[in-house]
Amino acid sequence: MMILFPLFLLFLAGIFLTQRVTSESSPGLKFALTFPPQKSAQPLDGRMLLMISDNDSAEPRFQINDGPNTQLIFGLDVEGLKPGEPALFDKNVFGYPLKSLAEIPPGEYWVQGLLNRYETFHRADGHIVKLPMDKGEGQQWNRKPGNFYSLPRKIYINPKEDKVIPIVLDQEIPPIPDPPETKYVKHIRIQSKLLSQFWGRPMYLGAHVLLPEGFEEHPKAKYPLIVFHGHFTYTFSGWREEPPDPNLKPDYSERFGIHGYNRIVQEYAYEFYKYWTSPGTPRFLIIEIQHANPYYDDSYAVNSANLGPYGDAITYELIPYIEKKFRGIGQGWARFLYGGSTGGWEALAAQIFYPDEYNGCWAACPDPIDFRAYTIVNIYEHKNAYYVDSRWKKTPRPGRRNYLGEISATLEEMNHRELVLGTKSRSGDQWDIWEAVFSPVGPDGYPRRIWDKMTGQIDHEVAAYWREHYDLRYILQRDWKILGPKLKGKIHIYCGDMDNYYLNNAVYLMEEFLESTTEPYYEGEIDYGDRAEHCWNGDHSLPIYLSRLRYHQFFIPKIMERIKKSAPPGADLKSWLY
Repeated sequence: MMILFPLFLLFLAGIFLTQRVTSESSPGLKFALTFPPQKSAQPLDGRMLLMISDNDSAEPRFQINDGPNTQLIFGLDVEGLKPGEPALFDKNVFGYPLKSLAEIPPGEYWVQGLLNRYETFHRADGHIVKLPMDKGEGQQWNRKPGNFYSLPRKIYINPKEDKVIPIVLDQEIPPIPDPPETKYVKHIRIQSKLLSQFWGRPMYLGAHVLLPEGFEEHPKAKYPLIVFHGHFTYTFSGWREEPPDPNLKPDYSERFGIHGYNRIVQEYAYEFYKYWTSPGTPRFLIIEIQHANPYYDDSYAVNSANLGPYGDAITYELIPYIEKKFRGIGQGWARFLYGGSTGGWEALAAQIFYPDEYNGCWAACPDPIDFRAYTIVNIYEHKNAYYVDSRWKKTPRPGRRNYLGEISATLEEMNHRELVLGTKSRSGDQWDIWEAVFSPVGPDGYPRRIWDKMTGQIDHEVAAYWREHYDLRYILQRDWKILGPKLKGKIHIYCGDMDNYYLNNAVYLMEEFLESTTEPYYEGEIDYGDRAEHCWNGDHSLPIYLSRLRYHQFFIPKIMERIKKSAPPGADLKSWLY
């Protein structure tokens, strides 16, 4: 009876909700999503999401992606939504990949709701914005602690049926525990004065720090610093201090077509541990920066009108703090950058924007570094991002391919998925973070769109702003007389010529400029992997599914070569080489 009575009340609430919503809206199938007062007695802001799947291989919230196997998702902004008040999904609510509930074929489906909660920020620029603050999960809406969701329910759906299906979000994603520390791996978190001033509340920067072998035994040693740029990670990635788990159940990597790839990952992480602690390995500090923010799982490590001064905060607050705490040398000649994809762009951008603070970058498969090739779009000349400019044809622009050129997603599809996840660049995903980082602030306090998210129509005024502030090739060419002498020998870029996201196109344009440089010649390196996909890092000796697991072993020898060539007279080249 103690179990049945609450269920009976929920049943009655569903009947009442059905009657109330039906009387207030147009005919047709609807879903009414609510959260109970037990979860929050206060009204909430956020993005309400409805997910529908034709299978139960995983919860629907984990089946939304850009690939052919994606399931369905629909989204609504909610402001001041009260407990028990329904967020109503009908045929007019935009969805992905089907644009309307009315397009769903009748049948049985697994249905789930989720509220991605927003917080209010009073920024220093005077704007008040509502955004999903990161909660230690790396800006993942389907895993964010504090978000409400419902358990999946198997429901018969007929979009022509005039009824309301109530969905109660009575579950809450729990907090994430702090990552453990070891002899080698430490975790740093500091409050940033610069970012706190910008956002109007305490804001933090963090890092996973990998200490060198012998750190405690050599208290007088001071170490060069490597910044391994990339996405959010729970702890230091690619590191394992014990052999692979013999009881690990082999998984299947759809991307690489390999069974047991999870074991390979553990094997290579342990191999890195053995390399790191071996007698012949140079001793460095390596850090992975934790800069998840209200827009994405990292900041792109530059100053931005919408995200704030992350570039300065990282370079002048976080890194000096780490160097002081862990005995870094603390000079520009002894700092280095590498990373892939987002991390590749960050490594190159940090080197360009702070040329004296770093002594070399190795950028693998970087995000677009020339906006004439913003993946497949020339934002300065094309009129539309989603379709080839044509009077009579409507040819879609591709968004993702494999090494054979087979297309699995278009730019329109990828951007429409983000639009469902969040309006005003709030999806927490790739295209929206580029917009948030690169764009000026709009009149409403949110990033100005580089193109209309629904139609793809490009705003060339915004594009001109992007060029002056973040088009890395353009900036290098514009300012080479100043930057060239500071960057000589520091730029190294690698990309597969069949990058899944067409990132090689921008690298070609960057190479064209760098190879034309004089006074000085750039004296760096650009290399391509034949038929290599995302994210090839310059290693010709291994297939990409292995080379991506060996960034440190691959780049540390290159850094040592750079140190030998460029260390200034009197530089400490002994205390850390033991």
